[in-house]
Amino acid sequence: MHSPSPTYVARLPATEPDARRISDLLTECLDPASAVCAAFETSGGVWQVEVHFVAPLDVKALRAMIAAAAGKKHADATVYATVAQRDWVATSLAALAPVHAGRFIVHGAHDRASIPINRIGIEIEAALAFGTGHHGTTRGCLLAIDELVKRKKPQRILDLGTGSGVLAIAAAKILRKRVRATDIDSRAVQIARANAHINHVGALIETVRAAGLNAPRLANAPFDLVLANILLAPLQRLAAPLARRLAPNGRVVLSGLLLAHANAALAAYRTQGLALERRIRLDGWVTLVMKRKKARR
Repeated sequence: MHSPSPTYVARLPATEPDARRISDLLTECLDPASAVCAAFETSGGVWQVEVHFVAPLDVKALRAMIAAAAGKKHADATVYATVAQRDWVATSLAALAPVHAGRFIVHGAHDRASIPINRIGIEIEAALAFGTGHHGTTRGCLLAIDELVKRKKPQRILDLGTGSGVLAIAAAKILRKRVRATDIDSRAVQIARANAHINHVGALIETVRAAGLNAPRLANAPFDLVLANILLAPLQRLAAPLARRLAPNGRVVLSGLLLAHANAALAAYRTQGLALERRIRLDGWVTLVMKRKKARR
C-alpha cells in the first residue's frame, strides 16, 4: 500500500450562502483528480470552505475564483497551510453531511446506518472527489427525478455524463427499471459501475463509455427520460440528436447550468420542439425539465 501524499489546505470562513457559492464554483473549476472542495457548518455554527489538494495550487488563480464567487474580502480571508500526510479525500468527504433532495439522501458509508427506512439512500464511495450530491446541479436533478416519477413512470432512461453514477442510481432505485449510463471518461464509467454495485442496482445500470450519444447501444432507443448534468456548450451541441432520441412526451433534465446560461439552453431545446416544464434554482445553478411534444399524426 502506498503512503498518502503530503497535502495542503486552503480555508476560509463565510456565511452559508457564500460558502456554498464558493464551493460550487471551485468544484466546477478545479481538477477533481488533484483537489477537493467542501463547504460545511462547524461545531461552533460557523460555515467554512476547505480546499484540500495534493500539489501547490496557483494561489493567485484560486483567490480570483473565490473573489468572483463571493467578493474580494473572502479571497483576502483565505489562509493556506500544509497538513500531515493522510487520506485527504476521505478525510474531507467524511465531514460532509448527507444531502437531502426530495425522497433521496446522498450519503457516505459513515452515514449508512442513519438513513430512515422511508427514504432512498444513495451511497457514494468516500474515495471519490466528485459526484457526492452536494453540488446544486446534482441536487436539482435529484429533485426533478423525484417529482417526475410521481406523475409518470418512465420505462427507458438514459444518464448522459454520469460521473459518479449518482443520478443513474437514483433513477434505478426509485423506478426499479434499467438505466443506461454513459460518460466520455473511462475512469468515471468504472466508478459509476462500482457505485451501482455498492447501491445494489448493478444489475439495473448499464454503463458505457461514449462521447455524447455516439454509442451503438444508443442508436435507435427512444428514451422516456434523459438526465444530462453536464455544461452549457455540450448541452447545446446535443440538443438536436437528443431530441431525436426522446420518445413522444419524453422528458430531458438539463443541468450544469449557471443562472446566466439558462436562457441559452432553453433556446437550443425549444428550437427542437421541447417545452419547459419546470425550472429549479439552487445555489446559483439552474436545472431545467423539458418535455417533447406528442408526435403529430
